[in-house]
Amino acid sequence: MSTQTAPRSGARVHVQKFGTFLSNMVMPNIGAFIAWGLITALFIEVGWLPELGIGDGADSWVAKIGGWGDFAGGGIVGPMITYLLPILIGYTGGKMIYDTRGGVVGAIATMGVIAGTEIPMFMGAMIMGPLGGWTMQKVDSLWDGKIKPGFEMLVNNFSAGIWGMGLAVFGFFGMSPIVTWVADRLGEGVDYLVDNDLLPLTSVIIEPAKVLFLNNAINHGVLTPLGTNEAVEAGKSVLFLLEANPGPGLGLLLAYTVFGKGPAKASAPGAAIIHFFGGIHEIYFPYVLMKPKLILATMAGGMTGVFINVLFDVGLRAPAAPGSVFAVYAQTANGSFLGVTLSMLGAATVSFPGCGLPAQDRQGHRGGRPARPRHRRHGGDEGQEVLGVLDAHRSDGRGRPDRQRRLRLRRRHGLLGDGRLGAAQEDPGSGVRRRVGHQPVDRQPHRHL
Repeated sequence: MSTQTAPRSGARVHVQKFGTFLSNMVMPNIGAFIAWGLITALFIEVGWLPELGIGDGADSWVAKIGGWGDFAGGGIVGPMITYLLPILIGYTGGKMIYDTRGGVVGAIATMGVIAGTEIPMFMGAMIMGPLGGWTMQKVDSLWDGKIKPGFEMLVNNFSAGIWGMGLAVFGFFGMSPIVTWVADRLGEGVDYLVDNDLLPLTSVIIEPAKVLFLNNAINHGVLTPLGTNEAVEAGKSVLFLLEANPGPGLGLLLAYTVFGKGPAKASAPGAAIIHFFGGIHEIYFPYVLMKPKLILATMAGGMTGVFINVLFDVGLRAPAAPGSVFAVYAQTANGSFLGVTLSMLGAATVSFPGCGLPAQDRQGHRGGRPARPRHRRHGGDEGQEVLGVLDAHRSDGRGRPDRQRRLRLRRRHGLLGDGRLGAAQEDPGSGVRRRVGHQPVDRQPHRHL
């Protein structure tokens, strides 16, 4: 059985590391996503300012920033999501591999894949950025230590420029069509689910992927491009809520708070606050990994939330980044506040009882750790026999420990204070065998007359 368990756990660790790597490309740039989301919520044609009657004309300054009316195709909203955000992700991915030099080459490579398509290229940025940093590192290793003094800057700058140019061309002609094809197939899959009222089934894929730290890759690599296209046409998109809904994780952490034991119970309330108000979904993933069966409850909660969103026909204007309740409300479209609130409450309500029973300790464990045995049993027949004697003499007949009797037995058999047998060794010069520990067996040699 152990030979079958090791590969599964090893594969899970590798997937978690991969998901963490993708998340690390997005997390440093969350501020840019927040800035773009606020600009989108304020200045698009169905944004807060036009709805309030501020700059609602086609030639207004709001239209100029939002890129609609007489300024269609311009503004800030479109260029930010098309160029700025993917390039930041590509730069961060390259820098993670090869510091600033890798980040620069990764940004150049990302620009090539951006220019080759008409959709937001977050997925391409997550590929080309690390690829640029890794390949630049390999190229530099070819002449490492072989450049003559005085030519280092010349060689480094030209090598980065030439290699970045090659990667940009590769991204434009090679990677861009591949990523576009993948995005089109994913869009068709989402359209099929929407047309057949099966969108809640996406939680069957999204919730397990989130636990493996693939949440940012799914949200910003797949759902954000698809949701952006839908929001441009309809002014909102429910796709922004598929991953960002904090309800399933909140229900799980509340279940640990009420039913859990040990360190998990103690840390769950603080984790719930960070998750729900701070939007850091990653904080509840370890709680699921401790008891993988809880993923079923989070899937049920996610499906409930998506069903309520579809039922009330709600959506967000832009991605909620990070996925906190404040960010969700900040991007909620007009007329969608009730449905969004009910979806978060419904998801938490469903996942809470589903996580409650498994979170209880039914096997004497505390906080996911097995309880220690009363006495540790070590190898050797003598040690096992002595420990059995201690167990037989542990009380004085009235249910109370007989400390003096146990102490005498320990001294008689050479047991240390923690239940271990001392190792018998020869005392140099005396011929006396002693046990190494707190209590020696014999302090004087036996004399036989």
